[in-house]
Amino acid sequence: MTDTHTPEDAQSPDEKRKLARRTVLAAGSVAVTAVGVGSAFAASDATVAEQGTEAAAASASEGGCYTLTSELVEGPYYIDADKLRQDVTEDQEGIPLFLTLKVIDADTCKPLRNAAVDIWHCNASGIYSGYEEMGSGGGGGGTPPTGTPTDVPTGTPTALPSGPPPGGGGGHQEPTDDTRYLRGTWHTDRHGHVGFKTVFPGWYRGRCVHIHVKVHVDGEWTDAGYEGGHTCHTGQLFFDEKSVLLSAEVEPYASNTTTRTTLDEDTIYPDNGHAGGLLYLRYDRHHIARGVHAHLTLGVEPDDTDNG
Repeated sequence: MTDTHTPEDAQSPDEKRKLARRTVLAAGSVAVTAVGVGSAFAASDATVAEQGTEAAAASASEGGCYTLTSELVEGPYYIDADKLRQDVTEDQEGIPLFLTLKVIDADTCKPLRNAAVDIWHCNASGIYSGYEEMGSGGGGGGTPPTGTPTDVPTGTPTALPSGPPPGGGGGHQEPTDDTRYLRGTWHTDRHGHVGFKTVFPGWYRGRCVHIHVKVHVDGEWTDAGYEGGHTCHTGQLFFDEKSVLLSAEVEPYASNTTTRTTLDEDTIYPDNGHAGGLLYLRYDRHHIARGVHAHLTLGVEPDDTDNG
């Protein structure tokens, strides 16, 4: 990877411990006003919080540690630290999304400074950059065929299907092209915060709406980018059904005809709320197209290695 940016700031068994992460719920009330793609997000009385009293309580709990964030699969479409940037939108259309993450040491609750955080997700049509030739979901789906099948197999299957589930599991796929939209890596500041400007993700067959995330530590920021170190957290960030249903009424999401998997139906989401990466969201429920602010704080074990 190449880049000229140098950061300013430059329960028992171990297996159980790796299945859950302690995290601190992000504090501070954040709001979003009517904005366009690429515009800044600002506080506004017109913004409506969609998370209710639980989010409000979390806002006041900076410094309180909780066992929340789960380690999840990396998925097949990760590209290592290819773009060092905060605005990953490029030319992708969609609802503006500003994602704020805070990374802390789960043991000490202290913020992790200069950690490298990767995010990547599909666009509104369910396509991952770097894998456009694979179609919707990077080869994990697309719009199902219509019409009556003309050649239906008969008999008893002799072998189980192999390979990763749609958009999920293991088995890294090599990129098919040089596109890199909706992907980026940036460093945490001295408070452990990192922010990204992107668009609300779409969906593809077999997966609910989500964003992938990795945290790397003990590496070095150079003129060439982030080098060395190890990955201490691999997870996914999720959106509640209320927000996804509202997004589905807005173009270009409304043109995505792929059958959508709900949060409850998803086989990778651990079904444990914010503990599993469910984001806190703020937006105007009557005008979600104007923008969404999402935040969560991730507790990691810096000395662990978890590549997903």
